[in-house]
Amino acid sequence: MLAAGKAAASMALAVEQNWPADKKLFGIALTRYGHALPLERLRWVEGGHPMPDEAGETAAREMLGAARAIKPMDMLLALLSGGGSALLSLPVEGVTIADLRAVTRDLLRSGAAIQEINTVRKHLSQIQGGWLAAACKAPVHTLIISDVAGDNATHIASGPCSPDPTTFQDAVTILNRFGVKPPPAVLRHLIAGLRGERDETPKPGSAVFKNVASRVIATSRGSMEAAAKVFEESAVVPVILGDSVTGEAREVAKVMAALVRDIRAYGTPFKPPVALLSGGECTVSVRDASGRGGRCAEFLLSLGVELAGMDGVHAIAADTDGIDGSEDNAGALLGPDSLARARAQNFDPRQLLADHDSYGFFSALGDLVVTGPTRTNVNDYRAILIS
Repeated sequence: MLAAGKAAASMALAVEQNWPADKKLFGIALTRYGHALPLERLRWVEGGHPMPDEAGETAAREMLGAARAIKPMDMLLALLSGGGSALLSLPVEGVTIADLRAVTRDLLRSGAAIQEINTVRKHLSQIQGGWLAAACKAPVHTLIISDVAGDNATHIASGPCSPDPTTFQDAVTILNRFGVKPPPAVLRHLIAGLRGERDETPKPGSAVFKNVASRVIATSRGSMEAAAKVFEESAVVPVILGDSVTGEAREVAKVMAALVRDIRAYGTPFKPPVALLSGGECTVSVRDASGRGGRCAEFLLSLGVELAGMDGVHAIAADTDGIDGSEDNAGALLGPDSLARARAQNFDPRQLLADHDSYGFFSALGDLVVTGPTRTNVNDYRAILIS
Protein backbone atom coordinates (compact mmCIF):
# COMPACT_ATOMS: atom_id res chain seq x y z
CA MET A 1 0.00 0.00 0.00
CA LEU A 2 1.35 3.39 -1.04
CA ALA A 3 -0.59 6.48 -0.01
CA ALA A 4 0.16 10.12 -0.78
CA GLY A 5 -1.77 13.31 -0.09
CA LYS A 6 -3.48 15.22 2.69
CA ALA A 7 -5.91 12.31 3.17
CA ALA A 8 -3.17 9.66 3.12
CA ALA A 9 -3.18 8.99 6.86
CA SER A 10 -6.95 8.57 7.20
CA MET A 11 -7.11 6.41 4.07
CA ALA A 12 -4.23 4.24 5.32
CA LEU A 13 -5.87 3.88 8.72
CA ALA A 14 -9.11 2.75 7.05
CA VAL A 15 -7.16 0.10 5.15
CA GLU A 16 -5.51 -1.14 8.34
CA GLN A 17 -8.84 -1.35 10.15
CA ASN A 18 -10.45 -3.35 7.36
CA TRP A 19 -7.60 -5.52 6.09
CA PRO A 20 -7.82 -9.20 7.09
CA ALA A 21 -5.51 -9.99 10.00
CA ASP A 22 -4.12 -13.09 8.27
CA LYS A 23 -3.21 -11.26 5.05
CA LYS A 24 0.13 -9.55 4.57
CA LEU A 25 0.08 -5.77 4.39
CA PHE A 26 2.97 -3.34 4.30
CA GLY A 27 3.59 0.10 2.86
CA ILE A 28 4.01 3.83 3.35
CA ALA A 29 1.62 6.73 3.90
CA LEU A 30 3.12 10.09 2.90
CA THR A 31 1.23 13.12 4.14
CA ARG A 32 1.72 16.77 5.06
CA TYR A 33 3.43 17.77 8.30
CA GLY A 34 0.93 17.57 11.16
CA HIS A 35 -1.49 15.31 9.24
CA ALA A 36 -0.25 11.88 10.34
CA LEU A 37 -2.21 9.34 12.39
CA PRO A 38 -0.95 6.39 14.45
CA LEU A 39 -0.59 3.29 12.25
CA GLU A 40 0.37 -0.24 13.25
CA ARG A 41 0.98 -2.25 10.08
CA LEU A 42 1.89 0.65 7.83
CA ARG A 43 4.49 3.40 8.18
CA TRP A 44 3.74 7.08 7.91
CA VAL A 45 6.07 9.81 6.67
CA GLU A 46 5.45 13.57 6.71
CA GLY A 47 6.70 15.96 4.04
CA GLY A 48 6.43 19.52 2.77
CA HIS A 49 3.32 21.11 1.27
CA PRO A 50 2.67 23.27 -0.72
CA MET A 51 6.42 23.53 -1.21
CA PRO A 52 8.18 20.19 -1.83
CA ASP A 53 11.08 19.22 0.42
CA GLU A 54 13.76 16.60 0.97
CA ALA A 55 11.55 14.48 3.25
CA GLY A 56 9.00 14.09 0.48
CA GLU A 57 11.76 13.36 -2.04
CA THR A 58 13.21 10.59 0.14
CA ALA A 59 9.80 9.02 0.74
CA ALA A 60 8.84 9.22 -2.94
CA ARG A 61 12.09 7.55 -3.94
CA GLU A 62 11.40 4.73 -1.47
CA MET A 63 7.83 4.37 -2.75
CA LEU A 64 8.99 4.13 -6.35
CA GLY A 65 11.53 1.48 -5.32
CA ALA A 66 8.83 -0.48 -3.50
CA ALA A 67 6.60 -0.43 -6.59
CA ARG A 68 9.46 -1.79 -8.69
CA ALA A 69 10.24 -4.52 -6.16
CA ILE A 70 6.85 -6.17 -5.67
CA LYS A 71 6.18 -9.36 -7.65
CA PRO A 72 3.53 -9.93 -10.32
CA MET A 73 1.44 -12.09 -7.96
CA ASP A 74 1.28 -9.25 -5.40
CA MET A 75 -0.99 -6.19 -5.52
CA LEU A 76 -0.25 -2.50 -5.22
CA LEU A 77 -2.99 -0.51 -3.51
CA ALA A 78 -2.44 3.18 -4.26
CA LEU A 79 -4.36 5.72 -2.15
CA LEU A 80 -4.16 9.19 -3.67
CA SER A 81 -5.52 12.55 -2.62
CA GLY A 82 -4.92 16.24 -3.15
CA GLY A 83 -1.57 17.48 -1.92
CA GLY A 84 0.18 14.47 -3.40
CA SER A 85 1.67 16.59 -6.17
CA ALA A 86 3.88 18.51 -3.74
CA LEU A 87 4.49 15.57 -1.42
CA LEU A 88 5.61 13.10 -4.11
CA SER A 89 8.56 15.33 -4.94
CA LEU A 90 10.97 13.07 -6.84
CA PRO A 91 12.50 15.21 -9.59
CA VAL A 92 14.08 13.76 -12.71
CA GLU A 93 17.83 13.25 -12.84
CA GLY A 94 19.68 16.55 -13.12
CA VAL A 95 16.92 18.57 -11.43
CA THR A 96 17.25 19.21 -7.71
CA ILE A 97 14.56 19.61 -5.08
CA ALA A 98 15.58 23.29 -4.86
CA ASP A 99 14.89 23.65 -8.60
CA LEU A 100 11.50 21.98 -8.16
CA ARG A 101 10.69 24.29 -5.23
CA ALA A 102 11.51 27.37 -7.29
CA VAL A 103 9.25 26.33 -10.17
CA THR A 104 6.44 25.38 -7.78
CA ARG A 105 6.68 28.71 -5.93
CA ASP A 106 6.56 30.78 -9.10
CA LEU A 107 3.68 28.79 -10.60
CA LEU A 108 1.64 29.08 -7.40
CA ARG A 109 2.12 32.86 -7.40
CA SER A 110 1.39 33.20 -11.11
CA GLY A 111 -2.33 32.36 -10.94
CA ALA A 112 -1.96 29.19 -13.00
CA ALA A 113 -4.72 26.62 -12.51
CA ILE A 114 -3.83 23.45 -10.63
CA GLN A 115 -4.15 21.39 -13.83
CA GLU A 116 -1.56 23.64 -15.48
CA ILE A 117 0.79 23.47 -12.51
CA ASN A 118 0.51 19.69 -12.49
CA THR A 119 1.27 19.49 -16.22
CA VAL A 120 4.66 21.05 -15.49
CA ARG A 121 5.21 18.89 -12.39
CA LYS A 122 4.53 15.66 -14.29
CA HIS A 123 7.27 16.49 -16.80
CA LEU A 124 9.80 17.05 -14.02
CA SER A 125 8.96 13.90 -12.03
CA GLN A 126 10.12 10.30 -11.88
CA ILE A 127 6.93 9.12 -10.14
CA GLN A 128 4.03 11.31 -11.31
CA GLY A 129 2.35 11.35 -14.69
CA GLY A 130 1.83 7.57 -14.71
CA TRP A 131 5.41 6.61 -13.83
CA LEU A 132 4.47 4.87 -10.55
CA ALA A 133 2.14 2.49 -12.39
CA ALA A 134 4.72 1.99 -15.13
CA ALA A 135 7.25 0.84 -12.53
CA CYS A 136 4.96 -1.85 -11.11
CA LYS A 137 4.71 -5.42 -12.44
CA ALA A 138 1.76 -6.28 -10.17
CA PRO A 139 -1.89 -5.28 -10.59
CA VAL A 140 -2.52 -1.73 -9.35
CA HIS A 141 -5.75 -0.72 -7.63
CA THR A 142 -6.04 3.03 -7.10
CA LEU A 143 -8.55 4.72 -4.78
CA ILE A 144 -8.75 8.48 -5.16
CA ILE A 145 -10.17 11.41 -3.20
CA SER A 146 -10.59 14.22 -5.71
CA ASP A 147 -9.62 17.82 -5.02
CA VAL A 148 -9.74 19.06 -8.62
CA ALA A 149 -12.54 20.29 -10.85
CA GLY A 150 -13.78 17.51 -13.11
CA ASP A 151 -12.38 14.71 -10.90
CA ASN A 152 -9.96 13.58 -13.61
CA ALA A 153 -7.48 11.18 -12.02
CA THR A 154 -4.60 12.49 -14.13
CA HIS A 155 -4.69 15.77 -12.20
CA ILE A 156 -5.07 14.38 -8.66
CA ALA A 157 -1.63 14.13 -7.02
CA SER A 158 -0.39 14.66 -10.61
CA GLY A 159 -1.62 11.20 -11.61
CA PRO A 160 1.08 8.72 -10.46
CA CYS A 161 -1.03 5.82 -11.72
CA SER A 162 -2.91 7.54 -14.55
CA PRO A 163 -2.23 8.13 -18.25
CA ASP A 164 -0.95 11.64 -18.97
CA PRO A 165 -2.38 13.28 -22.11
CA THR A 166 -0.08 16.33 -21.76
CA THR A 167 3.34 16.81 -23.33
CA PHE A 168 6.67 18.57 -22.83
CA GLN A 169 5.39 21.20 -25.24
CA ASP A 170 2.36 21.79 -23.00
CA ALA A 171 4.64 22.26 -19.99
CA VAL A 172 6.81 24.80 -21.81
CA THR A 173 3.76 26.65 -23.11
CA ILE A 174 2.38 27.00 -19.59
CA LEU A 175 5.64 28.37 -18.23
CA ASN A 176 5.78 30.91 -21.06
CA ARG A 177 2.12 31.90 -20.68
CA PHE A 178 2.55 32.79 -17.03
CA GLY A 179 5.97 34.34 -17.39
CA VAL A 180 7.72 31.75 -15.21
CA LYS A 181 11.46 31.55 -15.82
CA PRO A 182 12.61 28.10 -14.65
CA PRO A 183 16.04 27.34 -13.19
CA PRO A 184 18.67 26.33 -15.80
CA ALA A 185 18.47 22.61 -14.96
CA VAL A 186 14.69 22.60 -15.45
CA LEU A 187 15.01 24.47 -18.73
CA ARG A 188 17.64 22.03 -19.99
CA HIS A 189 15.44 19.05 -19.16
CA LEU A 190 12.37 20.52 -20.86
CA ILE A 191 14.35 21.44 -23.98
CA ALA A 192 15.73 17.89 -24.10
CA GLY A 193 12.14 16.66 -23.85
CA LEU A 194 11.09 18.85 -26.76
CA ARG A 195 13.93 17.36 -28.80
CA GLY A 196 12.83 13.83 -28.00
CA GLU A 197 15.87 13.18 -25.83
CA ARG A 198 13.72 12.45 -22.76
CA ASP A 199 10.91 9.90 -22.49
CA GLU A 200 7.41 11.33 -22.58
CA THR A 201 5.04 10.41 -19.77
CA PRO A 202 2.95 7.26 -20.44
CA LYS A 203 -0.05 8.20 -22.58
CA PRO A 204 -3.67 6.95 -22.74
CA GLY A 205 -3.70 3.52 -24.35
CA SER A 206 -0.24 2.63 -23.12
CA ALA A 207 0.27 -1.01 -22.17
CA VAL A 208 1.61 0.02 -18.75
CA PHE A 209 -1.98 0.67 -17.65
CA LYS A 210 -3.48 -2.69 -18.69
CA ASN A 211 -3.47 -3.93 -15.08
CA VAL A 212 -4.42 -0.61 -13.47
CA ALA A 213 -7.91 0.00 -12.06
CA SER A 214 -8.81 3.43 -10.65
CA ARG A 215 -11.84 4.60 -8.71
CA VAL A 216 -12.69 8.08 -7.40
CA ILE A 217 -14.34 7.55 -4.00
CA ALA A 218 -14.99 11.12 -2.76
CA THR A 219 -15.60 14.40 -4.61
CA SER A 220 -16.45 18.07 -4.20
CA ARG A 221 -19.93 17.34 -5.56
CA GLY A 222 -20.50 14.90 -2.72
CA SER A 223 -19.66 17.56 -0.13
CA MET A 224 -22.15 19.99 -1.65
CA GLU A 225 -24.88 17.36 -1.83
CA ALA A 226 -24.34 16.63 1.86
CA ALA A 227 -24.53 20.36 2.65
CA ALA A 228 -27.71 20.68 0.59
CA LYS A 229 -29.43 18.17 2.87
CA VAL A 230 -28.49 20.25 5.93
CA PHE A 231 -30.01 23.38 4.41
CA GLU A 232 -33.16 21.51 3.37
CA GLU A 233 -33.62 20.36 6.96
CA SER A 234 -33.62 24.04 7.97
CA ALA A 235 -36.23 24.98 5.33
CA VAL A 236 -33.63 26.74 3.16
CA VAL A 237 -33.60 25.98 -0.56
CA PRO A 238 -30.10 24.81 -1.60
CA VAL A 239 -28.87 25.67 -5.08
CA ILE A 240 -25.71 23.92 -6.25
CA LEU A 241 -24.03 26.26 -8.74
CA GLY A 242 -21.35 23.74 -9.66
CA ASP A 243 -18.36 21.85 -8.35
CA SER A 244 -15.87 23.29 -10.83
CA VAL A 245 -16.04 27.05 -10.25
CA THR A 246 -12.59 28.44 -11.08
CA GLY A 247 -10.93 31.75 -11.89
CA GLU A 248 -9.48 34.61 -9.87
CA ALA A 249 -11.06 34.46 -6.42
CA ARG A 250 -11.92 38.17 -6.31
CA GLU A 251 -13.49 38.06 -9.78
CA VAL A 252 -15.57 34.97 -9.00
CA ALA A 253 -16.81 36.82 -5.90
CA LYS A 254 -17.99 39.74 -8.07
CA VAL A 255 -20.11 37.39 -10.16
CA MET A 256 -21.57 35.77 -7.04
CA ALA A 257 -22.32 39.22 -5.58
CA ALA A 258 -24.24 40.21 -8.72
CA LEU A 259 -26.36 37.09 -8.35
CA VAL A 260 -26.97 37.85 -4.65
CA ARG A 261 -28.11 41.40 -5.47
CA ASP A 262 -30.67 40.11 -8.00
CA ILE A 263 -32.01 37.58 -5.52
CA ARG A 264 -32.32 40.22 -2.81
CA ALA A 265 -33.85 42.91 -5.06
CA TYR A 266 -36.07 40.88 -7.38
CA GLY A 267 -36.38 37.36 -6.00
CA THR A 268 -34.85 36.00 -9.19
CA PRO A 269 -33.62 33.54 -10.23
CA PHE A 270 -34.20 32.16 -6.70
CA LYS A 271 -36.40 33.34 -3.83
CA PRO A 272 -34.98 33.64 -0.32
CA PRO A 273 -34.32 31.86 1.92
CA VAL A 274 -31.76 30.26 -0.38
CA ALA A 275 -28.23 28.95 -0.04
CA LEU A 276 -25.91 29.23 -3.03
CA LEU A 277 -23.38 26.37 -2.91
CA SER A 278 -20.28 26.04 -5.05
CA GLY A 279 -17.06 24.08 -5.17
CA GLY A 280 -13.92 24.12 -7.24
CA GLU A 281 -10.60 25.86 -6.86
CA CYS A 282 -10.13 29.56 -7.48
CA THR A 283 -6.74 31.19 -7.82
CA VAL A 284 -5.00 34.25 -6.40
CA SER A 285 -2.40 35.91 -8.61
CA VAL A 286 0.19 37.50 -6.32
CA ARG A 287 2.89 39.79 -7.61
CA ASP A 288 4.62 42.04 -5.07
CA ALA A 289 1.95 42.09 -2.34
CA SER A 290 3.07 41.18 1.16
CA GLY A 291 -0.31 40.19 2.58
CA ARG A 292 -1.45 36.83 3.87
CA GLY A 293 -4.45 34.74 2.94
CA GLY A 294 -5.65 31.99 0.66
CA ARG A 295 -8.19 31.82 -2.12
CA CYS A 296 -11.17 31.18 0.20
CA ALA A 297 -10.54 34.20 2.43
CA GLU A 298 -9.82 36.40 -0.60
CA PHE A 299 -13.10 35.29 -2.19
CA LEU A 300 -14.98 36.29 0.97
CA LEU A 301 -13.27 39.65 1.35
CA SER A 302 -14.05 40.51 -2.28
CA LEU A 303 -17.65 39.35 -1.78
CA GLY A 304 -17.93 41.55 1.31
CA VAL A 305 -16.59 44.60 -0.51
CA GLU A 306 -19.06 44.04 -3.36
CA LEU A 307 -22.09 43.54 -1.09
CA ALA A 308 -21.13 46.46 1.17
CA GLY A 309 -22.90 45.14 4.26
CA MET A 310 -26.12 43.93 2.62
CA ASP A 311 -28.60 42.76 5.26
CA GLY A 312 -29.45 39.09 5.62
CA VAL A 313 -26.44 37.73 3.71
CA HIS A 314 -23.95 35.42 5.39
CA ALA A 315 -21.23 33.36 3.74
CA ILE A 316 -18.54 30.80 4.41
CA ALA A 317 -15.67 29.74 2.19
CA ALA A 318 -13.22 27.10 3.34
CA ASP A 319 -10.90 24.45 1.99
CA THR A 320 -12.08 21.01 3.04
CA ASP A 321 -8.52 19.97 3.92
CA GLY A 322 -8.40 22.57 6.69
CA ILE A 323 -5.74 24.71 5.00
CA ASP A 324 -6.56 27.86 3.00
CA GLY A 325 -3.40 28.44 1.02
CA SER A 326 -0.38 28.44 3.31
CA GLU A 327 -2.00 29.77 6.49
CA ASP A 328 -3.39 27.96 9.56
CA ASN A 329 -7.07 28.48 8.77
CA ALA A 330 -9.47 26.53 6.59
CA GLY A 331 -11.26 29.71 5.53
CA ALA A 332 -13.46 32.38 7.06
CA LEU A 333 -16.97 33.64 7.77
CA LEU A 334 -18.60 36.78 6.36
CA GLY A 335 -21.63 38.57 7.80
CA PRO A 336 -23.57 41.77 7.08
CA ASP A 337 -21.58 43.60 9.77
CA SER A 338 -18.09 42.40 8.78
CA LEU A 339 -17.04 45.54 6.91
CA ALA A 340 -18.45 47.88 9.58
CA ARG A 341 -16.58 46.03 12.33
CA ALA A 342 -13.37 46.23 10.30
CA ARG A 343 -13.71 49.96 9.73
CA ALA A 344 -14.36 50.46 13.44
CA GLN A 345 -10.84 49.06 13.94
CA ASN A 346 -9.47 51.44 11.27
CA PHE A 347 -9.07 48.71 8.64
CA ASP A 348 -9.68 49.58 5.00
CA PRO A 349 -11.25 46.47 3.38
CA ARG A 350 -10.50 47.61 -0.16
CA GLN A 351 -6.84 48.24 0.61
CA LEU A 352 -6.50 44.90 2.38
CA LEU A 353 -8.03 43.22 -0.69
CA ALA A 354 -5.57 45.04 -2.95
CA ASP A 355 -2.74 43.83 -0.71
CA HIS A 356 -4.05 40.23 -0.71
CA ASP A 357 -4.31 40.45 3.10
CA SER A 358 -7.60 38.65 3.60
CA TYR A 359 -6.10 36.67 6.49
CA GLY A 360 -5.33 39.91 8.31
CA PHE A 361 -8.89 41.15 7.75
CA PHE A 362 -10.70 38.09 9.10
CA SER A 363 -8.15 37.43 11.83
CA ALA A 364 -8.73 40.92 13.25
CA LEU A 365 -12.48 40.23 13.32
CA GLY A 366 -12.08 36.82 14.94
CA ASP A 367 -13.89 35.29 11.96
CA LEU A 368 -11.34 32.79 10.70
CA VAL A 369 -12.51 29.19 10.41
CA VAL A 370 -9.81 27.07 12.04
CA THR A 371 -10.38 23.30 11.98
CA GLY A 372 -6.87 21.91 12.03
CA PRO A 373 -6.06 19.05 9.63
CA THR A 374 -9.26 17.34 8.45
CA ARG A 375 -7.29 14.55 6.71
CA THR A 376 -9.52 14.70 3.68
CA ASN A 377 -9.52 16.97 0.64
CA VAL A 378 -12.44 17.46 -1.72
CA ASN A 379 -11.53 20.97 -2.79
CA ASP A 380 -13.07 24.26 -1.65
CA TYR A 381 -16.56 24.66 -0.24
CA ARG A 382 -18.48 27.93 -0.48
CA ALA A 383 -21.98 28.72 0.75
CA ILE A 384 -23.82 32.05 0.57
CA LEU A 385 -26.97 32.15 2.71
CA ILE A 386 -29.58 34.76 1.75
CA SER A 387 -32.23 34.88 4.46
